[in-house]
Amino acid sequence: MSRVFITVLDAVGAGNAPDAAEYGDQGANTLGHVIAARNPSLPAMGALGLSRIPGTGYPEGGPVRGAYGRAIEKSRGKDTTSGHWEIAGVPVMRAFPTFPDGFPASFIEAFERAIGHRCIGNKPASGTVILEELGEAHLRDHTPIVYTSADSVFQIACHEALFPPEELYAFCRTARDMLQGELGVGRVIARPFIGEPGHFVRTGRRRDFSLPPCGRTLLDAVKEAGMASIGVGKIEDIFAHQGLTESDHAAGNPACMDSLIGFMKRDFSGLCFTNLVDTDSVYGHRNDPVGFAEALEAFDRRLPEMLALMRSGDLMIITADHGCDPCDISTDHTRETIPILAWTPGLAGPVDLGTRDTYADIAATCAEWLGLPERFGALSFAEALRGAVKPE
Repeated sequence: MSRVFITVLDAVGAGNAPDAAEYGDQGANTLGHVIAARNPSLPAMGALGLSRIPGTGYPEGGPVRGAYGRAIEKSRGKDTTSGHWEIAGVPVMRAFPTFPDGFPASFIEAFERAIGHRCIGNKPASGTVILEELGEAHLRDHTPIVYTSADSVFQIACHEALFPPEELYAFCRTARDMLQGELGVGRVIARPFIGEPGHFVRTGRRRDFSLPPCGRTLLDAVKEAGMASIGVGKIEDIFAHQGLTESDHAAGNPACMDSLIGFMKRDFSGLCFTNLVDTDSVYGHRNDPVGFAEALEAFDRRLPEMLALMRSGDLMIITADHGCDPCDISTDHTRETIPILAWTPGLAGPVDLGTRDTYADIAATCAEWLGLPERFGALSFAEALRGAVKPE
């Protein structure tokens, strides 16, 4: 029985994307800048090889027993959907559309007719800033707030006292059905909030409504082979609920880590895919390197507990989906490589995985580890890991 655990530290990029300048992100380095600015204590990830990933600047403090490397994104874009799909073996070769000037008036008018409410906003904005700007008008006039960002998203913010989350989700499903073709954004996002003017707070009942993956993913392959394919956090949203046998839509890093550990205590064969979102949504987009560093430390403190639950034949991969440099002037995602840390019981590291040409090498590795034939047009590093495992 083999189990594979992929954990995505959302937005924890490792800098040095060869094409960063094409995205206006030259010099972005999420991990490197946070480590330089805050010097977080990350001994568990350090022992897996974090210090040896080029550009992170994390000091080496002892023996390295893991496998380490980084991967370049082949997909066009720098968002959650394309990053996760490529990790699962499906690069997005045509970028999802973005709307720097807001969505077409004709679409907004049709959407308003469909949901029976006038909307306000319709521009790129920070989620917290737009609540400060339009939250009071929203409360007064019962008008959903719609907005976008540099990413391919259509976001709808509603106060839970006016529009309960289930009603907001219905608005999002309507938008998802309408946003196809040239308007086919990667995600429609429900952004419920509470509070009073000057003190609005987004709640943990966010939901993402994604397009279905544009190809057969690792999740599909695992499920079709009769194994468990488990999602934790917003994985079910990112993959439009496809390829999963079970899911826990836990909200926030502490709850997601608790859920992951719960699954690690269970007997199953297959995949557990976890997203830890706080480094992105709570700290990266808000240019908060202090909180970002603390979130990394919080994960690192739980990592020994996770590693202790690994069984012979298990594989853990810790990675990211893009960057979101909190030390950068922008609040948007950044085009970066992603770190790869891998470990299996008995691994006699260090194992240098180098710089991979695509995130999909992770999918190829996991498929080979689970005995599946798929390689997703990528190169597995499973043999390098198995070759470094000490015989029992």
